[in-house]
Formats: sequence, structure tokens, C-alpha cells
Amino acid sequence: PCALVISIPLSFFGGIGGASRCGILIKGGNYLEALANTSIAVFDKTGTLTKGVFAVSQVSPANGCTEKELLEQAALAESFSSHPISKSLREACGELDARRATDAQEIAGHGVRTMVDGHVVLAGNARMMDDSKITYTKNTGTGTVVYVARDGQFLGSVLIADEVKEHSKQAIAALKAQGVRTIMLTGDSEAVASEISGQLGLDEYHAGLLPGDKVDQIETLLAAKQPKENLAFVGDGINDAPVLSRADVGIAMGALGSDAAIEAADVVLMDDDPAKIALAMRIARRTLRIVYQNIVFALAIKFACLVLGALGLASMWTAIFADVGVMVLAVLNATRALYTKDLAKKNAQ
Repeated sequence: PCALVISIPLSFFGGIGGASRCGILIKGGNYLEALANTSIAVFDKTGTLTKGVFAVSQVSPANGCTEKELLEQAALAESFSSHPISKSLREACGELDARRATDAQEIAGHGVRTMVDGHVVLAGNARMMDDSKITYTKNTGTGTVVYVARDGQFLGSVLIADEVKEHSKQAIAALKAQGVRTIMLTGDSEAVASEISGQLGLDEYHAGLLPGDKVDQIETLLAAKQPKENLAFVGDGINDAPVLSRADVGIAMGALGSDAAIEAADVVLMDDDPAKIALAMRIARRTLRIVYQNIVFALAIKFACLVLGALGLASMWTAIFADVGVMVLAVLNATRALYTKDLAKKNAQ
């Protein structure tokens, strides 16, 4: 029936168009349908639930090193990196002569190894110190800890704090209200992950993960979910691209997210607002409801017309209504998917 052929694609187009008005880019009707059936939402932490704007909150020198020297060595070691943590170190240190640093090597999930003034400087997490057999003093502060060592000698640690996004708590609450299970995956320490999880009310979290560990966690969650359930992963960094591709629905932050993450994702939030995830799901579910309404309405009228025709009770006008009339009504119903103001208002509340 033409009512189905026209109205069903139009409903999906309307849903995608309505979402784009709200700053949500959905790359196809199949992803809209997958989003409607999502029951598990997995989040990266930095840049997704938090602002990704780091600031140095504590400097803890060791072995006769001064605070200024510790910050300087950390900032020079990180001078080639574009990571938000690296930027915060450079900002805290002030003026730097980047020519003092050479041969920088970024070690994924660990930190950086850089030649500074002819010395080997390591700046990274506890895992990097352990792998390099460096004795260090553990920093138990809440935040991201950067341990610094020079020529195998521990210089101290720098504590860097990140802020939770304004709408992150609202986003988690809105998802849980829709029956979605919320999980956070992060490479940060257990203390940081526990505090962020408690602030936001997440159902579950996993800390201290390397990029490959995140893929393993997603594989475990995918294997444990029900056949008709979908899993969405929300991330923004280049390391999140493999996980975004592996999830049933990959959702990327479009404003500050990396190009690799945006390319790999199925849905892009153009303003980096995590509260838009619940809105996207509402739009997707209403779009599917409209699709099902059109299917039931069109087929019911067709079958009713066939029965009336078999009984000799159907006129030409009945047949015209069952064909053209139903098509017009189904199309008008499909256009409802374009209007999302009511859903956006409900999501804001």
C-alpha cells in the first residue's frame, strides 16, 4: 500500500530532522531504530560526563625537588601532547621554552617519555612508574594524578581535577527514568571514578582501564545483554573510536570530540550536552510509535475495505478513501515526528 511506502520512510526522515533541530545528528534510520531499543548506556568520563577542562589542584614534590621544578619538568614532558591534562600542566607552569624538550613518545594508557635538557623524563600514571621500576609515593587525592620521574628518580606528583558537566546528573537521571542502565568506563583511578559515580548516581563503573580494556568491557556487556536490547556507548576521544564502532549505537560529542570519534559514531551531539542522549531516545521511540501507528492504520483500513468489498458493501469512494485518503492521513501523521519542542521541554524538566 502506498500509505506504507510513503509514510514509513517519511516518519524516519521526520524523526532525524526533528533530532537535528535539537542539535542531535543521527546518521540513518537504522540508528534511530537502534536508539529506540537501547537499554544500556555506557559512558566515557573525561570530556563526556566531565568538562575535560583540567586545572592543577595540588603539587607534591619529592626527593629535594621544588614545586616549580616539578611543574616545569611535567609541563616540558607533556609539551608535545594535545591532551587536556597536558594543557593544564602547561597553563599552570606559565612560560616554557619548548625547545628544551625533544624525542617525545606518547605511551597509550600510561603517559609520555620525553628528553628534557638531555634527561629522560617520564610523566604519567602509576602504571608507568610500575613498568619503569620506579619507586614512588602514591598520591591518594581525588583527581587525575601525574607522576613525574627523571632518569629513573621520582620527582613527585601533580594532582589535576576535572569538573562534572552541568547537565550530567540530569542526563543520568533522565536515562534511568526511561529504564536505561548507566555505566561509566574510565582510565582514571578508583577514587576518582567512585566519586564521579556517586555524584551522578550511575548504576556501575569500571576504573583504571586502558583503551583495549574498554573494548573488552563492551564485549562483556554485549555478550550479557538480551537479544532485543541495544547498548549505546558515549565518548569523545580518539581512543574511544574502536568502542564507538563496536557498540550497537555509538554516540560522540561533536563540539570538542575528536574527528575519529565523530566519524566512528552513529549519533553526534553537536553541543556536547549529555542530557541530549535521553532526548534522542525519546525522539527515536516516538518516531517508532508513529511508524507502528501508520502500519496498523493503513493495513486495518485496507483489510476492512476488502471485507466490505467481498460483502458487496464497498463503493468506489470507499476504495478511494482506503487508498488515497489513508495515504494522506498517514503522511500527516508522519509529519508529527518533525515536531520535538514538547519532548525537548519535557527533557529539560
